[in-house]
Amino acid sequence: MKRLESLKRIIVLWLTCAGLFMQAAVYAYIWMAYYYPIINNFNRGLKFERNGHLLTIGLYMILLLFFNNTYGGMKIGYLKPMDVFLSQLFSLFFANAFTYAQISLMNNWLVPADCLMAATLVQLVIAGAWTCLCNAVYKKVFPPKEMLLIHGEREIDGILQKFKTRRDKYKIVKCMDISEGPAALEKEILKGYEAVVLWDIPTMERNNILKYCYSRFIRVYVMPKIPDVLIKGSDQIHLFDTPIFLTREYALSVGQRVAKRLIDITCSLILLVIISPVMLVTAIVIKCYDKGPVLYKQIRCTRNGKKFQIMKFRSMKVDAEKDGVARLAAKNDSRITPVGRFIRMVRIDELPQLFNILRGDMSFIGPRPERPEIIEQYVEEMPEFLFRMRVKAGLAGYAQVYGKYNTTPYDKLKLDLTYIENYSVWLDLKLMLLTLKILIRPESTEGVDHTQVTAMRNPESEDMRAERTQV
Repeated sequence: MKRLESLKRIIVLWLTCAGLFMQAAVYAYIWMAYYYPIINNFNRGLKFERNGHLLTIGLYMILLLFFNNTYGGMKIGYLKPMDVFLSQLFSLFFANAFTYAQISLMNNWLVPADCLMAATLVQLVIAGAWTCLCNAVYKKVFPPKEMLLIHGEREIDGILQKFKTRRDKYKIVKCMDISEGPAALEKEILKGYEAVVLWDIPTMERNNILKYCYSRFIRVYVMPKIPDVLIKGSDQIHLFDTPIFLTREYALSVGQRVAKRLIDITCSLILLVIISPVMLVTAIVIKCYDKGPVLYKQIRCTRNGKKFQIMKFRSMKVDAEKDGVARLAAKNDSRITPVGRFIRMVRIDELPQLFNILRGDMSFIGPRPERPEIIEQYVEEMPEFLFRMRVKAGLAGYAQVYGKYNTTPYDKLKLDLTYIENYSVWLDLKLMLLTLKILIRPESTEGVDHTQVTAMRNPESEDMRAERTQV
């Protein structure tokens, strides 16, 4: 069984390598046939030896591998086919952009970009065909894992629905309540399931099942609670002859805060210069549509609960909240104007927040700032929600990249805490790159439905109550 699993993994690895080499082969061709003669002519006949060409092509492969690793362009089976293709698209764009700059530097002037653009189109066709082939092979080699779900008292419809969205990869065959007892659970676990899912069960029972499965080489998927997220982000130290996990009293060190602020100032200034024409056109269109104000200002909270006025391009009617009640945008919200619907879809409405970043109210990456009224609703039954305000609010964040607009407040909290507890400058840069990909995913701007609006008013509902009674 293990040998067969290893063979399957080798097949996927070969497919991954084949995709990378095909993309590099396209670049190798245009380098040898088009760009190298230009460089050779500029250098007055100075020729590259074989190793020089291999180094140039090797650098391109490293760039492509780096961006593919960042965006997940090689995660066959783990991501949906469309996500893999989008990851390939962004990887090729950035790798080719860097390569174009490299070739232009070698030429001491801008080289023609037409050949590289044509090569990019060929590479995209290869990426599409490669993604379809890999997805078909993966489905054939790796059928959906048959899994056992072990759960507590909480309703399981929500988690079952989440697994159904990836029915190509996972299949919940049977569900068992933790109350059925250790003997019955252990007997069922040994019936040949490919994995066990532990969903919302008391900590002691969870630990026992986890150790039982680990000792028998059974894969386990565990849905973490907030303490699990905090421990995962802790530092491992060795004061004595035993490992110690240290959770620090501060979120970011002084050095990290300084680096983060420098990145914020630099990137916001560059972006404001580049996208100023887009912002000007957007402002004119909004003004011409209904003669209302262009910008929409709203009180939000950032680090330590400090209030500030966030700025957005107005996407709703002027009197969208004339009743004074704070509410999230819902699916097919009638308050959103036609212009607003478009700028929300392409996320142009968020661009004025670059001024908030320059002023220091926000950062590029961090938990999204919430309104004081909504925070009060959350904190009333979910005090841990305040943990996410240990860092400055962000234009984009971990929860936006790995969640959705309509992800539940409790799940967003766990995602934001994952970011805070695992912060690094590289993580910020990585999330900036990944944010570009989610901008074109429709679910990232999808409004909440009526059931989630209810959950917003009582965010703890089942999530937090279950955790409090079980920890």
